[in-house]
Amino acid sequence: MGENRMTYIIFAAGKGKKLQPLTLKYAKTQYKLDTDTTILQRMVRKIRKYDKKAEIVVIIGYKGENLQKELEADNVKFVFNPFYAVTSSVASLWFAKDYLEKENVVLINGDVVLSDEIIEQHVCVPTQKPYLLLDSGASDKNRYYVQINENKVVVLSKELSEYYAEYCHVVKLDAVSARLLKQEIIAMIHSDMYDQYFESALVQLIFSSEFELYFEDIAGFDWVEVDEVNDMLKAKNIHKKSVKH
Repeated sequence: MGENRMTYIIFAAGKGKKLQPLTLKYAKTQYKLDTDTTILQRMVRKIRKYDKKAEIVVIIGYKGENLQKELEADNVKFVFNPFYAVTSSVASLWFAKDYLEKENVVLINGDVVLSDEIIEQHVCVPTQKPYLLLDSGASDKNRYYVQINENKVVVLSKELSEYYAEYCHVVKLDAVSARLLKQEIIAMIHSDMYDQYFESALVQLIFSSEFELYFEDIAGFDWVEVDEVNDMLKAKNIHKKSVKH
C-alpha cells in the first residue's frame, strides 16, 4: 500500500439530463470515444498508464451495473450512491468519505476528457497542498467558474458574473485538506445540503476558516467536460490525438 500511493475518486453517478434522450438508456460516461473506449474507461486507463500504483474509486449510481461491467477488468473499486436521482456530488462523496482519509486524493468528474499531457503532468503528480485545475483561456457559457485573489481561489460557482477562469473539474488534496473536506461534507449532509456539488464544501471551508485553496492554470491544453453534443465531438478529437501518440 505504500504512503506514496495516490487515490483517485471519479464521480460517475449522475443521469446526464442535459444530454437526454442520448442518456435515457446509457450513462453519459458510457459515450464511446472509439469502438473500444468509453469516456470513463479512458480516464481510468490513462490514470493507470501514468500511475501504476493508483487506487481508483468510481462512484456509481445511474446505470451503475453497466459501469461496473464496463470496468470489470480495470482494477477499480466502486461506491454506490443509491440516491443519485435526488442528490448531487456532495452526497456521492459522502458515500465515499472514507477514501478522504488517504494521503493524496484526486477528485475528478467522470464526464471530463483530459489530454494525456494534463493527466501525466498534473493529475497523476502527488501534491503537498490543495489545489484545483482551471483554464483561464476558456470562455464557454453556462459552465463552472472560478474567481481568484493572487494565487488562491476565492469562490467556485456557476453563478459568477465576473470570474478569472473556467473550472476543469479536477481537485487535488493533501492529507490535511482531504480530512477537512471529509468533515465539511459530513456537516453539509447533516444540514440536508445533499443537493449541492461537493465543490460547495470547498467554498464553505474558504469562507468559514483559514482554508487556502490554490490553483494551476492549464490554458492551452486540450480538455472538455461532456455536457452537450458539441462536447462529445471535442472529446473524440482529444482522444484521437492521444491514440496517435
